Amino acid sequence: MTAPLTNPGGADAPDADDQFLVDVFARNCDSRRTLENIAGKWGILALSALHEGAYRFNALRRRVDGVSEKMLSQTLQALERDGLVRRDVQATIPPHVEYSLTPLGARVAERLVGLIELVESEMGAVVAAQAEYDRAADRKRRNPA
Repeated sequence: MTAPLTNPGGADAPDADDQFLVDVFARNCDSRRTLENIAGKWGILALSALHEGAYRFNALRRRVDGVSEKMLSQTLQALERDGLVRRDVQATIPPHVEYSLTPLGARVAERLVGLIELVESEMGAVVAAQAEYDRAADRKRRNPA
């Protein structure tokens, strides 16, 4: 998908009239890195969990079962840099950090939740397809030719 987008500007950005193309299929397109951050296993799960509401770090780590502290931290930093996650440091003793979605993050998470719901609802068909594939692969291994 190639779509011209206007550069949103900024202190050292080109004039607002300048255009750039976003094409995820192009090798050097910035959208690829953002899509990798979103679509990686931990990005999908973190965004989907935050779609339920704000979480403190350890509560989010418990919600996203199996993620290490390091991976969750790296994932949240990448999603924050991409403008999808907001990190709110609360001035308490001890300090508390809470993560939530930005408006853009909420729109992305909504789509991810829909995808997750679709996959979960079709797991019977997935398991059946996997079993059939495994049976065919086993037959092929036993009778090559």
